[in-house]
Amino acid sequence: MTRTLSIVIAASAILASFTSCRAPAETESAGVASLDRVFDRGTLLIESDDGLSHEFDIYLALNFDQQRRGLMFVRKMPENTGMLFVYEDSDMHSMWMKNTYIPLDMVFARADGSVSSVIHDTQPLSLTSQGSIEPVNYVLELNAGTARRLKIGRKSRISWERLND
Repeated sequence: MTRTLSIVIAASAILASFTSCRAPAETESAGVASLDRVFDRGTLLIESDDGLSHEFDIYLALNFDQQRRGLMFVRKMPENTGMLFVYEDSDMHSMWMKNTYIPLDMVFARADGSVSSVIHDTQPLSLTSQGSIEPVNYVLELNAGTARRLKIGRKSRISWERLND
């Protein structure tokens, strides 16, 4: 009886440890406020295909850990907000939507800010890789539908400024 009780207690402890494991605190936040302590901020301007300029508040993913984290666990993002992944070298870059709960548009841009390609309406929580069609230095993630609505395409150009140095 004592052995059975020990096994039950051990199993309960293991179960308790699994149920107490949670995703980062970001899962409790519906918005992007939890990103403030992890990412620098910036302002990004997009000159869209129709020549109009649009301004976005952005989070900057500048290093590997930030780029790996991205917008995971974010459940809401304001309309004029996005995340810019900044890479030192031009390369083929791809993203996936693991633990990303909101559909996104991905704008891939060359070192000079010119847009190479756009992927519209990515599927949340997907492990399917979405990649650039040529070497790029930037990937901008915006709420799904933004690129079409603002006419962001291959004639567009991005420029950005880091706010906190």
